[in-house]
Amino acid sequence: MSEPVALITGGTRGIGAAVAQALAERGFSLALCGVRAPDEVQAILTELSHTVSQIRYFQCDVGDSRQRKRLVDDVSKRFGRIDTLINNAGIAPAERVDILQATEESFSTVLRVNLQGPYFLTQQVARRMLEQEIGSVPPCVINITSVSAFAASLNRGEYCISKAGLSMASRLWALRLAPCGISVFEIQPGIIRTDMTKEVADKYDRLIEQGLVPEGRWGRPEDVGRVAAAMAAGELPYATGQILIVDGGMTIPRL
Repeated sequence: MSEPVALITGGTRGIGAAVAQALAERGFSLALCGVRAPDEVQAILTELSHTVSQIRYFQCDVGDSRQRKRLVDDVSKRFGRIDTLINNAGIAPAERVDILQATEESFSTVLRVNLQGPYFLTQQVARRMLEQEIGSVPPCVINITSVSAFAASLNRGEYCISKAGLSMASRLWALRLAPCGISVFEIQPGIIRTDMTKEVADKYDRLIEQGLVPEGRWGRPEDVGRVAAAMAAGELPYATGQILIVDGGMTIPRL
């Protein structure tokens, strides 16, 4: 198969679906994974199938070590290779509460999915990449973190810590894999209109109106998708380990 293959976790909605669409337009075959049942994601698979020649959905909780192993085995068996890994799957705390009231259960759940999962999925996929010949695009790993990797939110501390940890993981994997010809990038989205931000949309509407985001609008999933597609296509050479913040200028220091 001549098309490069991208494995996208959380690839059937929100940012993940937008990344999938952007990669499909670049000629990638798609292996998408998520926790929803296959019948629940059929609509997006059908939509993407009009653009991509090869697409398959794999049900997987990336926070579960056995399911991660099965995912990599199944994707490799189905497609024969993995050229790009997009670590996008992530969850927010079930309830936003002050860190004085946060629970160890919530902390453990969020870090298992948002940090432990992508860290060890990268390990497994990188091993496969090292065994295969370089294809039509250079191999790479892209971690979707958040501006919450450095911007503190006191009512979702576990989420911030998970993203800060994944940001460090991006640097670690970039250093380890650079001599092997595998690039590692990080995208830090700002306020993106997705299911995760739906419950706090009114709050962010007000903040954006008050000037929080210099570009004056919500981010769109496709904003992140286009950046990820450029990275996956090899358009950022000699730049492994770099972070690209997609936030409309929100985090630019201002007086």
